[in-house]
Amino acid sequence: MSFPYALELVDVVKRFGDHTAVDHVSFTVETGTIMALLGPNGAGKTTTIEMCEGFQRPDSGKISVLGMSPATEPDKVRAQVGIMLQDSGSYSGIRVREMLELTASYSRDPLKPEWLLELFGLQNVQRTTYRRLSGGQKQRLNLAVALISRPRLVFVDEPTAGMDAQSRLLVWDLLRALRSDGVTVILTTHLMDEAQALADRVTIVDRGRVVAQGTPAELQAATATTIHFETDGDVDLSRGEWQKLGVSATKPRTYVLHTTPRPEVVAKLAQQAAADGVLITHLDTHARSLEDAFLDITGRTLRS
Repeated sequence: MSFPYALELVDVVKRFGDHTAVDHVSFTVETGTIMALLGPNGAGKTTTIEMCEGFQRPDSGKISVLGMSPATEPDKVRAQVGIMLQDSGSYSGIRVREMLELTASYSRDPLKPEWLLELFGLQNVQRTTYRRLSGGQKQRLNLAVALISRPRLVFVDEPTAGMDAQSRLLVWDLLRALRSDGVTVILTTHLMDEAQALADRVTIVDRGRVVAQGTPAELQAATATTIHFETDGDVDLSRGEWQKLGVSATKPRTYVLHTTPRPEVVAKLAQQAAADGVLITHLDTHARSLEDAFLDITGRTLRS
């Protein structure tokens, strides 16, 4: 079946009484990409994802998942997608291997539980009950469960919560491998470095609305970036490249330029310094991180 996007939302609205949780949300996700859905607590992320998974119905608007409607074809959608919840321990007494074998029994062509146990480093706890696993082990098992049916699209919620550094890198590598295999990944996370490292595109929602979309680099470039530098002598900022670029002094022999750091800009600064016979003794290019951009867009006020 041919469809333009793996996931498409058009003007989606969801209300709970007088509260509008999702307010005319629209975005698309290309097949074989990782899209990070970000937002403060209560922004509408969970409700949006639950509608995409078929667990909630939108009041209006359109959602298409792999060319299917999760509102009218929820079983067909869930047969094609994997869902990794942050805590899916509803069977708290089930053992690790049993959980994988049970999930595999629901699929026509599942991955082998033995292979997943090895891949996720769960061999030594395969007979351990879910409730006795560490937080990181639970997350690895949850991801294994989400992947066992060979899904074409995967929803992952806080995939590395509670994981140590080694497990976190393993999960990052696995998500990148899924993308390389043509699987689409929808990532929700509060870890901005995780979104920055993994996502091809980012959608930021706040108060039920989409407030920003783009690649991590595009969102970072949309916020202020600076170049700070120091020289061993005074320079005349009213001449040459100093003036053209808009360099200003913050204190004697210390200067700032508000622009996106690019090689050609740094080269112009060095050339003008050479022309003036001064040496740049220190230069710092400070590019905003995705977390900086996120806070600029959604604000720094604590959300309840």
